[in-house]
Amino acid sequence: MCRLLGFVAHRPTSVLEVLGKEHFDAFTALTAVHGDGWGMAWLDPASHTIRSVTSAESAIADGAYAQLARQRLGPAGMLHLRWATPGLPVTPQNTHPFVDGGYAFAHNGHIAPVDRLEGLLTQEARAALRGDTDSERYFRFVKQCIAEQGDDAEGLSQALGVLTSSFPAASLNALLMTPTHMFGVHINSRASAPVDGLRRLFSSAEEIPYRHTDDYFAMDFRRAPDAVHVISSGIDPAGWMPVPDDTAAAVDLASLEITRLDGWATARTEESD
Repeated sequence: MCRLLGFVAHRPTSVLEVLGKEHFDAFTALTAVHGDGWGMAWLDPASHTIRSVTSAESAIADGAYAQLARQRLGPAGMLHLRWATPGLPVTPQNTHPFVDGGYAFAHNGHIAPVDRLEGLLTQEARAALRGDTDSERYFRFVKQCIAEQGDDAEGLSQALGVLTSSFPAASLNALLMTPTHMFGVHINSRASAPVDGLRRLFSSAEEIPYRHTDDYFAMDFRRAPDAVHVISSGIDPAGWMPVPDDTAAAVDLASLEITRLDGWATARTEESD
């Protein structure tokens, strides 16, 4: 259960530029909950490959986090703050984003049972696993479906169709960066917010971060002439619009055009038949 930030722009951009100093500090302060590691992935403008840095330390205590956040690393990227699911260790192998070749993936949610999720994977996909999380298995299943379909959007749609049918109470909120697109997934309408876990972390309800008890899985986005941004709930900056419930979309890295993905709903219906 984590926090996500993604951006696509016409020029190399830093996380600090995306949020501004005040809201970057507010986002970083969410480590009061989401302090079980952090990671960034970005499209390197020189090599046109995806690079990443991850750490099992809390972002607020890791100087590398603040340093990277100030660098204009690339024209597209994502940031993930982790709150580990109970029972899953805080290790580098379990830290998002997960990166493979030209793909990077970060997840906010939980898919259970994990062994049933892993059962969807081919032997090749299981052999590529490095950690214990459902999130990495989600990523490997998406990659598996993309390989089967030969297309990023069709593969992601296939994966979401299967997962929404097989795990209807899961939050599938995620960011997926490919060589050509940033995909945002906001599918969680039957997922339960971890309210009891939040209450155990704080002495009073007033201390719990903004929208964490009543809109935990919300995602917001905003468009500018030269950029598209998406963020999980937790801070309250002006100018952001809510991402519609149970939707997925793609942002073209070159044109910034946003396209809604509806194929996953069809795939879900076919899987249920």
